Amino acid sequence: MSKPIFTGAGVAIITPFHEDGSVNYECLAKILEDQIANSTDAIVICGTTGESATLSPKEHLDVIKYTVDVVNHRIPVIAGTGSNETAYAVELSNDAEKAGADGLLIVTPYYNKASQRGLAKHYQFIADRVSTPIIIYNVPSRTGCNVLPETYAELAEHKNIVAAKEATGDLSQIAKTIALCGDKLDIYSGNDDQIVPIMSLGGKGVISVLSNICPKVAHDIPTLYLEGKCKESAELQLKYLELCNSMFMDVNPIPVKVAMNMMGMEVGPLRLPLCEMDDAKTEKLRTVLKKYNLI
Repeated sequence: MSKPIFTGAGVAIITPFHEDGSVNYECLAKILEDQIANSTDAIVICGTTGESATLSPKEHLDVIKYTVDVVNHRIPVIAGTGSNETAYAVELSNDAEKAGADGLLIVTPYYNKASQRGLAKHYQFIADRVSTPIIIYNVPSRTGCNVLPETYAELAEHKNIVAAKEATGDLSQIAKTIALCGDKLDIYSGNDDQIVPIMSLGGKGVISVLSNICPKVAHDIPTLYLEGKCKESAELQLKYLELCNSMFMDVNPIPVKVAMNMMGMEVGPLRLPLCEMDDAKTEKLRTVLKKYNLI
């Protein structure tokens, strides 16, 4: 197995917008610099948390290029390039490669609900046409399909498929995947509340929503575990469990963007069909942020 794309915490970074809905690149630069200064181990740009589904093709590539330029090789940049159209996923992936991305995060094809055979063919087709390492993103709650351990084992044989972001929440399935794939496939937690459990099975870290508001904490939980300080890692995971859960009191990335605005980061609005939370949820989130001294 080659060296992992990263170990520790990769931030599933939001995309800031101006009030008119255009991308706020000045704010994005500030966020990127703050993440790097607070020990984030990788930037994951244009993923679910980055509202990639609402970015135009030009915006998608422009945001990736901008991020690569700002980060300037200080830490890896992983670009979300998935699509439910395999050919378009190849196009996006090739463009991200040309822009200088260090990795590709490719979500399972949503809405189509591909079979396991279809999933294997989808990823193999893309992997045959790129040279940048691929992280499979498995999040059935959003896509309607689930990569099973046996399918992972087949895909892990491809030299360009190196990792998976596992957001199924199913530790038994993740354990079986790791048992079947061994060191041929790195596993990252896709859920901030499962970093330590997944790392106890051999995971390499997390692709984190929490990192948008607590980058040092998100970095420290997996890093402590990798350093053999498992008890301290678990204690930190549990200390921030309520905050992790609050980031999913509504559809991601609604709560995290609301939280960032409460914290004075001025990341702007969401793009429809996502919208602000109702007053009750907003006040509940405010209470949690105060509890953790974030506002």
